[in-house]
Amino acid sequence: STRRRVSFLVLVFCYSRKMYVEFTLGQSMEQFLCAQQKGFLFLGGVTAEMMVDNCKTAVLDHPVGGPATLHPRYVDFAQHYGFTIKACTPRQPQQKGRVESAVAYIKGNFLNGLELHSLESLNAQASDWLNTVANVRQHAHTRRTPEELFVEEIPKLRPLHLRPYEACNYLPVRANNRARVIFETNRYSVPPAYANRSLVLKLYPDRLVFYNDHDQQVALHLRCYDRHQDREQPEHLEALLAQRRQGRQQQQWVRFMNLSPLSEAYYQALEQRRENPRQHLLKILA
Repeated sequence: STRRRVSFLVLVFCYSRKMYVEFTLGQSMEQFLCAQQKGFLFLGGVTAEMMVDNCKTAVLDHPVGGPATLHPRYVDFAQHYGFTIKACTPRQPQQKGRVESAVAYIKGNFLNGLELHSLESLNAQASDWLNTVANVRQHAHTRRTPEELFVEEIPKLRPLHLRPYEACNYLPVRANNRARVIFETNRYSVPPAYANRSLVLKLYPDRLVFYNDHDQQVALHLRCYDRHQDREQPEHLEALLAQRRQGRQQQQWVRFMNLSPLSEAYYQALEQRRENPRQHLLKILA
């Protein structure tokens, strides 16, 4: 029910021109890493070198004629999968010509006239298009199909790491006095014990996971791409109601104790004679 801008990430093998495309609802770090991770799975391995555009999720700064300052999170991602990062030289568009051509091809061939219904259906259609059109067509430059040339590249690919990388973004957040964390205009519930407390958010493209200071998970929510929504877990509401019941009972007990110096002894005798002494306590207070 919300209008969102769609982005896509493209991976292209320089020799075979085999490509992978992943559509996302953002261009932040978790989207960037997760899309590449899915690309590695689709292509069945990792190259020794990755040439990247100077996007902020990969390159923090790249002055003309100077070395690139890489994003430490992307460096960690590269070390995990065993490839080196090569940032394109600023103002040298020919260095990324294969990717720019792939982007134009996707827009002109796949997206041209396509009706967008949901992100899931869009990525499913893109996967089918890659397998039936993009990677099996005769390439205009090589005069061979990407799949045919890719066979020659397979032996040179590095195997995928046995343990997937934690492709998420780490963000410090704070719950308000209503035990809600506000993120991208949406409100996500946490246990009432964490109201007005700082937490750590592990942000994934499809979910949000909240952790306390001791690295213990306290809440998990599916990520909402609508706006101004309230997402509440049933157990958080139950804990809040139990906390409020306990608070009311404590207030009632204090009021009863203040009625007379004999209140405590009276209640102890009431417990011995009645099965539901609390109900009698409420009647006396009324």
